[in-house]
Amino acid sequence: MCRPAWRQALIEASHLKDLARLRRVRDRIDREHARPLDVEELARAADMAAGHLGRQFRLAYGASPYAYLTARRIERATALLRGGDLSVTEVRRAVGCPTPGIFTTRFTELVGTAPDAYPRDGRPNRPYQPNRPNRSGFEKRPPRSQT
Repeated sequence: MCRPAWRQALIEASHLKDLARLRRVRDRIDREHARPLDVEELARAADMAAGHLGRQFRLAYGASPYAYLTARRIERATALLRGGDLSVTEVRRAVGCPTPGIFTTRFTELVGTAPDAYPRDGRPNRPYQPNRPNRSGFEKRPPRSQT
């Protein structure tokens, strides 16, 4: 079915308007990633419904606004950890992650290693070394053979 030219132009104008709003939302997330942001607040600022923002943002950028925000926070956290000046807790607070559990889980999902094990100052990553010996104080026994 053929649409009238005026209707097609109206659809394209609406699409361009949505893209401009989405770009403003993305820029705000990039700028204010350390602040507590939620999709409802971002949608209000963009004058869009939250569901519409989520769908359109995913179509434009390949991720939901929350996933994009999380990726920005973890990206910043890796840079701060590489600097080596801050502890993991200080980095978590600096990037705006609300709890240690969420931070560790998301960091591990996106980076592939826990924040505590992430290499710092360009040094190669060391395997995890516990600060205390095991309960018995002896080396662990090799596992029994399964026969």
